[in-house]
Amino acid sequence: MKLKPFGKLPAIVSEIGFGSWQIGSAWGDVSEADGRNALHTALDAGITFIDTADVYGDGRSETIIREVLKERGGPRPFVATKAGRRLNPHTADGYTKKNLEGFIDRSLVNLGVESLDLVQLHCPPTEALYRPELFAAMDELKASGKIKAYGVSVEKVEEALKAIEFPGVVSIQIIYNIFRQRPAELFFKEAARKNIAVIVRVPLASGLLTGKITAQSKFAADDHRNFNRHGEAFDVGETFAGVPLEAGFAAVEELKKLVPQGASMSQFALRWILMDPAVTVVIPGARNAEQARSNAEAAALPALSGATMAAVREIYERLIAPHVHQRW
Repeated sequence: MKLKPFGKLPAIVSEIGFGSWQIGSAWGDVSEADGRNALHTALDAGITFIDTADVYGDGRSETIIREVLKERGGPRPFVATKAGRRLNPHTADGYTKKNLEGFIDRSLVNLGVESLDLVQLHCPPTEALYRPELFAAMDELKASGKIKAYGVSVEKVEEALKAIEFPGVVSIQIIYNIFRQRPAELFFKEAARKNIAVIVRVPLASGLLTGKITAQSKFAADDHRNFNRHGEAFDVGETFAGVPLEAGFAAVEELKKLVPQGASMSQFALRWILMDPAVTVVIPGARNAEQARSNAEAAALPALSGATMAAVREIYERLIAPHVHQRW
């Protein structure tokens, strides 16, 4: 497992992390036992970065992480959480120091720590990113010792570029995968120039890039791939990366021909992400130990050839980009 510096921070993290949305909520029935086993397996495989949020299972994800890390003891991995989506309504006016401090206090209890490694504003409304007072509040919360650093999780490239104008922002979390390639065009270059850590989420396009989802696949009522198919609950780009399923299926069939022998399609998709040096850590989720192990093993795949990278780009431009490129 390759380790990378986390931007400006004195922290070194594994290039493949553990995304814990799936062990919290919105992915159908994932038992606590399966969630704990998935996290144990990821950590055993050398993963040292965990991403969570206070709204994943209303704190369930954070508390599972606390208990697993307590069981294991030893050196603690880097744990990043998020705050903001507990606001109801979720508006820019709700992003106040008082509200954020309340969310942070709750996460401190859930994670069983005195200071959070990283708090990310959780896909705030675009308007919030144009309010210097929000970032001043985060600076004050850092000075209080409750958080060690802060970043922003965003939906759009434009939001990422705006957020990194504020010097206190050390990281950006953004969707980037074979089906969502726009971040690499400008944002990654700016992030590298400013030494901003880049956390990549939705790397497998909600399972589309595993090659295992078909037109006949069914999802539970509480799985976002059912209830958020058209953006009913949150940004549609979080579900299947915003790609129409028919276009996704067509692209997957062509991508399958590029997967190296001995690798799964999901491992190939993760390795493709890691080809860009601007990426600090990619955070695939896992419903069970087997998926966690497979994700970690993607780090060992050889670099993809220039011809393969060009072929992936051609498939994206022809089949996927018209649907998503300018939206996010």
